[in-house]
Amino acid sequence: MSPTITTSSEANGNVSAATARAAANAAAAAEARGPQSVTMAKALNTAMADAMRDDASVLVFGEDVGRLGGVFRITDGLMDAFGEQRCFDTPLAESGIVGMAVGMAMNGMRPVIEMQFDAFAYPAFEQIVSHVAKMHNRTRGALKLPMVIRVPYAGGIGGVEHHCDSSESYYAHTAGLKVYTPATVADGYRMLREAIDSDDPVMFMEPKKLYWSKDQVDLEALAADHAAHRAAGSSSEGKAAVARSGTDATLIAYGPSVPTALAAAAAAAEEGRSLEVIDVRTIVPFDDETVTASVRKTGRAVVIAEAHGFASVASEIVARVQERCFHHLAAPIRRVTGFDVPYPAPKLEHYYLPSVDRILDAVDELQWEN
Repeated sequence: MSPTITTSSEANGNVSAATARAAANAAAAAEARGPQSVTMAKALNTAMADAMRDDASVLVFGEDVGRLGGVFRITDGLMDAFGEQRCFDTPLAESGIVGMAVGMAMNGMRPVIEMQFDAFAYPAFEQIVSHVAKMHNRTRGALKLPMVIRVPYAGGIGGVEHHCDSSESYYAHTAGLKVYTPATVADGYRMLREAIDSDDPVMFMEPKKLYWSKDQVDLEALAADHAAHRAAGSSSEGKAAVARSGTDATLIAYGPSVPTALAAAAAAAEEGRSLEVIDVRTIVPFDDETVTASVRKTGRAVVIAEAHGFASVASEIVARVQERCFHHLAAPIRRVTGFDVPYPAPKLEHYYLPSVDRILDAVDELQWEN
């Protein structure tokens, strides 16, 4: 809320105090509206706050999400705003956190829980696979599980193993789970609101290294847009985005790899090569239409992801594109991924993560001579 402003006109008695104060505060409020420099962290925080304000059944809990505001401060201020009944800390017991959320979701609540770090979610994996993913099917649709499991994931923050895993493939492979991963500030807000609205469980994979990325975003406009889409029964779920248009080859990426793909496309443009960038956005459900339309247009593709390449989401994307675009391909599809080793020490992670140079090398191998 904007502070009350006292003007010189009011002080001199030229205008009534009430009129001057109202005009000044209206001007301050108007200045605060419109696009602002917003971080991904702020967008996610605002999304949860708006959802909690709109729906009393939405609540947030997990390890240190209350008074501390989360390790990455994504839940900062929610406990103060909504009280300890709606945003609260739990014991360090991930299986218990998920199990409690299952019971709440079965009884009409919409829990949003945080796993703190990607690999910290593994103790809850049995709950996620055996109960979260299967309850709707097990009860023949009688019970829905409208719950969101927020997982800060992937690398690029100078962390170590157990703090930088890319675990999305485990969840994408598990039937019954939706898997979202935003790459932009606006999508951070938009997709988290849609995840909370969903009657199905959503694994919401948040790229840690993008928490403090900034963009010019109008959060009020995004909230209004969300309300309009919700009223119309539409959403962006299962819809990839063309992050950059191009004609020579397609770079397919999601989450933390999207900015790297965009940087590679910008570097390629300086060399006279036009690369299109597709942001997958929701891994499950997957948007075959947008991805394959791009590859059919360009005839070449590179899939980029931080996770290990073997038996990965990147592998699935390659298979889906090859099945649907075989007769349009001018070269085999390439992958640029993390290596098939445990996540390395901080000083070595730049070798492990997909880079602009590795992407451009893969593009160079797309049989241009043919």
